[in-house]
Amino acid sequence: MHEKDDWTSAPDEKSSPPPSSGAASGDSANKGVAKFQIGQSVQHRKFGFQGVIFDVDPEFANTDEWYEAIPADVRPRKDQPFYHLFAVNPADNSPYIAYVSEQNLVPMPEGEDVAHPQLEEYFDGRRDGRWVVPRDRIN
Repeated sequence: MHEKDDWTSAPDEKSSPPPSSGAASGDSANKGVAKFQIGQSVQHRKFGFQGVIFDVDPEFANTDEWYEAIPADVRPRKDQPFYHLFAVNPADNSPYIAYVSEQNLVPMPEGEDVAHPQLEEYFDGRRDGRWVVPRDRIN
């Protein structure tokens, strides 16, 4: 499995989920404050793929090479949260890891579910419509 970004299928060196960062919730108008939470199901605003957040970077934390590979006309700002997702390709339901800017995410429509093989391994089930992070992964 490889990681996708929010515009192409190029592999990235961030291929395994790191421990949870304990993302904050709230208004993302404040720099580095995440709008979405770990365990939340989201959908890409432009490309429609769906995923579940397993980690959050308060600002861009990937390589400059990865960032510069994104076409300038669709390149997201670096000064916003970026989310690591267990994502699913809508064309063939193949699982992958995605790294997506907050501006390109929306909450997933209610009643829809993400079928990614790592969800059951990484999370401790679901509660109140959200995947639950095991206590030993909360820092």
